[in-house]
Amino acid sequence: MEHCNKGKMIEVLACGVVLSSEMPRFTVHVRDEWLTVPCKDATCSIKWLGFEALKRYIKNKPDNGGIQHIKDVRFVVRRCQGLGLLDNDDTIEDVLEDNDFVDLAIEGDTMPQDFIPSQPGTSHLIRPYREPEQNISLDGNSLTSTDLVNLGKGLYKIKLTPEAEQKVEQSRELLDTIVKENKVVYGITTGFGKFARTVIPVSKLKELQENLLRSHSSGLGSPLSPERTRMLLALRINVLAKGYSGVSPETLHRMIQAFNASCLSYVPEKGTVGASGDLAPLSHLALGLMGEGKMWSPKSGWADAKYVLEAHGLKPISLKPKEGLALINGTQMITSLGAEAVERAEAIARQADIIAALTLEVLKGTTKAFDSDIHELRPHPGQKEVALRFRSLLDSDHHPSEIAESHRFCDRVQDAYTMRCCPQVHGIVNDTIEFVKKIINTEINSATDNPMVFAERGETISGGNFHGEYPAKALDYLAIGVHELASISERRIERLCNPSLSELPAFLVNEGGLNSGFMIAHCTAASLVSENKVLCHPSSIDSLSTSAATEDHVSMGGWAARKALRVVEHVEQVLAIELLAACQGIEFLRPLRTTTPLEKVYDLVRSTVKPWMKDRFMAPDIEAVHRLLVDQKVWDIAGPYIEKYCMEIIPESRPSSPTAFALDPPPSPRKRVRLE
Repeated sequence: MEHCNKGKMIEVLACGVVLSSEMPRFTVHVRDEWLTVPCKDATCSIKWLGFEALKRYIKNKPDNGGIQHIKDVRFVVRRCQGLGLLDNDDTIEDVLEDNDFVDLAIEGDTMPQDFIPSQPGTSHLIRPYREPEQNISLDGNSLTSTDLVNLGKGLYKIKLTPEAEQKVEQSRELLDTIVKENKVVYGITTGFGKFARTVIPVSKLKELQENLLRSHSSGLGSPLSPERTRMLLALRINVLAKGYSGVSPETLHRMIQAFNASCLSYVPEKGTVGASGDLAPLSHLALGLMGEGKMWSPKSGWADAKYVLEAHGLKPISLKPKEGLALINGTQMITSLGAEAVERAEAIARQADIIAALTLEVLKGTTKAFDSDIHELRPHPGQKEVALRFRSLLDSDHHPSEIAESHRFCDRVQDAYTMRCCPQVHGIVNDTIEFVKKIINTEINSATDNPMVFAERGETISGGNFHGEYPAKALDYLAIGVHELASISERRIERLCNPSLSELPAFLVNEGGLNSGFMIAHCTAASLVSENKVLCHPSSIDSLSTSAATEDHVSMGGWAARKALRVVEHVEQVLAIELLAACQGIEFLRPLRTTTPLEKVYDLVRSTVKPWMKDRFMAPDIEAVHRLLVDQKVWDIAGPYIEKYCMEIIPESRPSSPTAFALDPPPSPRKRVRLE
């Protein structure tokens, strides 16, 4: 480790003012800490500054911050202002000024995507970055929403199929011919939108495409998360792989290289009206690939795009005629966010049945309302699925329940709608999700560019596939549908907490008055349900004319997708509160036990959250159970029991949809993408 010459010590006031210029100080960000490091000698190196900061960092950590030997740590240092990367051998006086903020990134750590070093005082979680080992081969025709979400999680790298390579090459050859023959074609040799009749000279066609990306990069708001930016980039690659956009193989390969290196552009979440496609967010996505604007990677954090690409040995894309338009014309922002929304909706919908079944047990409800003969008389697929799930979890012949046995001969005739009507209410949610998922999967594999390049016909044709009305309407419908899971769940939470309805202690806690129990957790659920009522107002019913009335009808699909995600998250959180409340209710019914699958669910929750003996900080408990639901742990526990029951009771029938009982989604009716 490097040492510095000892210098004269000086006094630093509490306000941070240095009384002597002989001893400058620097604020260094290491993981979740901002550390003040005084420098005795400005001729010391950046490497010395880094090790001094690390020594202070591990001193404040009980486990040394996971650092065993400080001398073995490798790191990079960059100045927060301007985000310039600093050479470890540079002297401090040459590259830094007194009171500068710098960021130290330890090799092997993942820089959180929402960390912007010029904002000191923010704490972030750090997790190791693991480069994916498997490849997924894209052809533009077989990607599913499940695949896309997994690409967003960083589980796969991307390759093109040979067929896609060939189609991309053929469409580019046609465009090159158009340019050589000086033909006037929209977006290739003309301006855009209102300027469609303005012919651009060949010498300025590259500048035309670059200007398009720069001017259209006008989005606002927080940047998309790394997962969502990966999804956006992966989906754009998949659409270009269809071979109808005219992008060159070289440009497409550079996009794939950036994806595989997880070099992700700064893409603000706001700014799209959903026609002509998601122009603003896709422009930001392409701008970073062009080496302009900001970019993030697990190794570098936020920096100028050209430096991030350079650090990974990548070259910026160099736009050819039409390529700027090819990169930004389409519905990929709406569709990628929609894919996440529908996947998470599917996951929480099937877990909602398990949670509701547990609540029914705690409230000593009857299973008669789930009799198969009732639901055959109203044979909606989703309704039948939910009723079957309830039977599979509560059937006394398969899973005896001491709780159910304790009230077998009670005088109650029927239960409240929030329990009795779960198949009818939850069922339509399942059918809604199935409908939306089909639209999203079709959109994922659709060419949404304009003009379309038909190499086999030797012509380009202008159309309107970029209009986002399909995914916009579907995602508005998804929000309305899935919200009902939270609406009915909140009412079940009320029944659990209300002693006049549950025969349990008020708010599920002993010594009520001294303890408040689940009183405000229920209020939180109510507030989320109320927010959802506003968020479920359809955004796609609105349209504002843009681009000087050239684009005179738009979908507003970007907001439809973002609010659908928010609605789904609220649903997950409300059901997390119900699951916590139901498990707490079980405590007051002990020593009686519920059915085997529901006891397993109880054990899962208790492995994360202990029972409530008295009041404690509740938010972490809700967040922990929410994470269980997002990770589908509840389904992983109960799903096998549901599937086994279905096979034993009706072995001749299989699940009617992917949301029914299959632990892994069945193959898409399309040709599946290839994993390597």
